[in-house]
Amino acid sequence: MSDDIIEDATSSKTEVTTTDQDEKNIALITWITTIFFGFIPGLIFYLVKKDSAYIQDQAKEALNWSITALFAYIGAIILTVIIIGAFLIPIIGVVHLIFCIMGAVATSKGDAFRVPFALRLIK
Repeated sequence: MSDDIIEDATSSKTEVTTTDQDEKNIALITWITTIFFGFIPGLIFYLVKKDSAYIQDQAKEALNWSITALFAYIGAIILTVIIIGAFLIPIIGVVHLIFCIMGAVATSKGDAFRVPFALRLIK
């Protein structure tokens, strides 16, 4: 039994569960470029790569996370009026970096990654 094929002992069906290396690489690029360019890479890959369910899923997740981070940045900028926003901006930046790195690591293995705090605006 190989890693990419799962065989059911009770039936003769075989299901391929891994993703193509190109799909992994594109999903990895999506998460890495999200660090620097925000929602733009997720939006581009979401609109362009309609043929791959894995890329669609990860681009959608990166897009949802970057929109959530954008809302958090806007809220923090508004809160700079009462000083607390100045402390929130670097925290949001670190959390954004961590989640994008976690997404890049997961997609390099071919796993689906879900950001726990992302708003699911794009379904």
